[in-house]
Amino acid sequence: MTKQINIKEALDWYIWAGIVETCGDFACIEENKTSTEPIIRKEENIQPVKQNLESSAVKNAKDLCNNISTLSELFEALNKFNGCNLKNTAASTVIGEGNHNADIMFIGEAPGADEDKMGKPFVGKCGKLLDKMLSAIDLNRDDCYITNVLPWRPPGNRTPTDDELAICLPFLKKQIELIKPKVIVLLGGIALKSLMDSNDSISRTRGKWLEYECEANKSICTIATYHPSFLLRSSSQKSRAWADFLRLKNKINELEVD
Repeated sequence: MTKQINIKEALDWYIWAGIVETCGDFACIEENKTSTEPIIRKEENIQPVKQNLESSAVKNAKDLCNNISTLSELFEALNKFNGCNLKNTAASTVIGEGNHNADIMFIGEAPGADEDKMGKPFVGKCGKLLDKMLSAIDLNRDDCYITNVLPWRPPGNRTPTDDELAICLPFLKKQIELIKPKVIVLLGGIALKSLMDSNDSISRTRGKWLEYECEANKSICTIATYHPSFLLRSSSQKSRAWADFLRLKNKINELEVD
């Protein structure tokens, strides 16, 4: 079923993104303008996960996931898993949330302070921005499944280590296997490099349709865009994220996603 764009939300998003003139279906950007640098860290500096990193904790995570057949079993295993040091400093284990039969899956990086406190993904300012982005293309959380690469918050929101990402990756892949989405949206460079093992920066990869190869030689349409937290720090990139969400909407209509 073709979903219509929510005009009011789309206009609100245009105004928030700083767009004052339209000349087509996608936002036009002057590439030579100097962009505002993020305060904390740049998504372009994220390096891909090392594939040869196979610690005992990684093997343990993989073995656990091999014996899991439902999301409830997966969440129970995550709550009991002690192979990642992040769990020792986090207040909660933040599992995926949303429609367990969703055709669209959003994957972020890790819980922030609000998510760690509430035990839910994408709440606080990031969550409100994501909700606004979804509403602009006539989606809401009930239409999607939302999760993170890491279920535990890194102290001070620091960049996760390769070891931490490798340990948590089997749990993420198991969620994808169980949800069986038709479309995956990767929010930020950490999600891109973890799931796709990509050498490219998020700025070079965003907006391009990729294929995530899952079990049984099946592939899932995948697109990467900027993480909402990055957009809150770098308002000049909001129009690019809006263009990515328009591409997502077109793909949803093309695949006749419910």
